[in-house]
Amino acid sequence: MQDTLTITITPELKAALLEITQTEGISADSLVGKAIEDYIFTHKFRVLRSYLMQKNETVYTDEEIFEIIS
Repeated sequence: MQDTLTITITPELKAALLEITQTEGISADSLVGKAIEDYIFTHKFRVLRSYLMQKNETVYTDEEIFEIIS
C-alpha cells in the first residue's frame, strides 16, 4: 500500500529535480522515494556503527560495518 506525503521545496530544488527525472527517465515520485530510502539506510547504518563502536570499544571501518549487516 502506498501513502501520500506532501513536501515544500524551493523553486531551485524543483528545477533540479525535474531536470534529473527527465534525464533519467524516471518519475519525481520514484526519485524522491529512493532518496528517502537511501537516507533511512544511511541513518540506520550510522546508528549501528556508533552502537558497535561504543559496545565493543573497537574501531570499525564503514566496510566492516557493511559486512556485518549484509
